[in-house]
Amino acid sequence: MTTGATELAERLARVRSRVAAAESAAGRPAGSVRLLLATKTQDAATVRAAVLADIAGAATTAGTARRVLLGENRVQELVAKGPDLADLAPELHLIGPLQSNKVNAALRWATCVQSVDSTALADRLARRCADDDRTLDVLVQVNVSGEPTKHGAAPQDALDVVRAVAGHHRLQLRGFMTVGANTPDERAVRAGYAALRDLRDKVSGSGEAGTGDAVELSMGMSRDLEAAVAEGATIVRIGTAVFGPRPVRAGVPGTAPAA
Repeated sequence: MTTGATELAERLARVRSRVAAAESAAGRPAGSVRLLLATKTQDAATVRAAVLADIAGAATTAGTARRVLLGENRVQELVAKGPDLADLAPELHLIGPLQSNKVNAALRWATCVQSVDSTALADRLARRCADDDRTLDVLVQVNVSGEPTKHGAAPQDALDVVRAVAGHHRLQLRGFMTVGANTPDERAVRAGYAALRDLRDKVSGSGEAGTGDAVELSMGMSRDLEAAVAEGATIVRIGTAVFGPRPVRAGVPGTAPAA
């Protein structure tokens, strides 16, 4: 069922107020955190309505439109919705796992892949970008919590992935992504986010070729965006707070937490 435009606009306003309050509480400049709409399971009409609502409510001090960030977990949804959203020119990020046999399909629409977690995937993306004569923004996904249900490179392996990405001139290393620990213990959640921030700072300040622009921290979702902003998030991925609870997929164990 498509959510109404008015309701989407109201939810977006509430989320943006939460982000602004979190920025202020953390002593960070207003507008330093970008909102990515996580659109998993949402139909194209609902996503389009959300994009239009966000554009309408996004007048900036400079008077220019803000480019909306959208994130898809599944390549098949990215491919299916891409044509219906192309005229709105959103940034389309892949935020879910990417299998090597779906790289070609993903790169037809994705402007950024946030889920690069292995040297093999970095190599595959670079080869495809060379074939297409293009570059691609990349975030390295790190499993900071160590939970087996989560994707991402182990922290001790993350630098290998960083070097693989940075070594390909077709890939632009823009930063890091993680999914926070699935626990009500805010200290544990924040510790994971702080660890990713420390890794980002180490990499971006290393002086190594290809790492100077690795400033992004994509972390935090509907339930814990305040903790993520407090620890330095530059992108928060929001799904349920805007679109409402996702339907439960019967018979599918280990479903990833809602954004």
